[in-house]
Amino acid sequence: MSETRADGPEPRGPARPLPAAEAPFDAVGLARDLLRATRAGALATLDAQGTPFASLVTVATDADGTPLMLLSRLSAHTRNLLADPRCSLLLARTGKGDPLAHPRLTVAGRAAQTAEPRARERFLARHPKAALYADFPDFGFFALAPEAGHLNGGFAKAATLTRDELLLDLAGAEAVVAGERGAVEHMNADHADALALYARDAGERSWRLTGLDPEGMDLIAGERTARVTYPEPVSDMGGLRRALVAMAARAREAPGA
Repeated sequence: MSETRADGPEPRGPARPLPAAEAPFDAVGLARDLLRATRAGALATLDAQGTPFASLVTVATDADGTPLMLLSRLSAHTRNLLADPRCSLLLARTGKGDPLAHPRLTVAGRAAQTAEPRARERFLARHPKAALYADFPDFGFFALAPEAGHLNGGFAKAATLTRDELLLDLAGAEAVVAGERGAVEHMNADHADALALYARDAGERSWRLTGLDPEGMDLIAGERTARVTYPEPVSDMGGLRRALVAMAARAREAPGA
């Protein structure tokens, strides 16, 4: 039989993160933005004794948002993954002030080596300098298949996410995925002015497009990144062109353009 405190109700424990669908903020949008825009993160693997081992890795994403990594078999984290693929990846946005005031996302799942050509293309577009060693025999590309996510968006903003909330469903948008590389090359070669308009709020001018997907575009300027989403998802190249033209027109008409 439980006892009742004379001076009031029992104290409550720490609040648990809400499922993303119940969170009072756009948890899915913020989590996907962190996935796409963060170029490096802390990878936690398990060694032979089951001891957690954390290390720093560079990160890109596949078209659906799956985290991609280029890893060397000479590294402890790679040997750990080859023996036990369970891992988690912490992606954090940095900035001035208290580091814990900025959003961060932990993605838990299993990582495995991939020979998918798109993984190589998207990773090297995001990290061009990695082309210097990507073909070394001890290196390989790994994809982390998410099983769950934990988002901390800052003070009092936490949520848990499912695999389907972390990743973008590509069904019906295969044409965008197939036409991505050609569209990226065309935009970088002929429409640098439009890219600067899309990413104007990020505060740089010399942006390059690294990837396109049905939900948005990924850009880099030196070490800086920007994730720009379309007004609504697109499913074919015609819809993509219309979205990009409309976004550029609105940006040109905005105050201060």
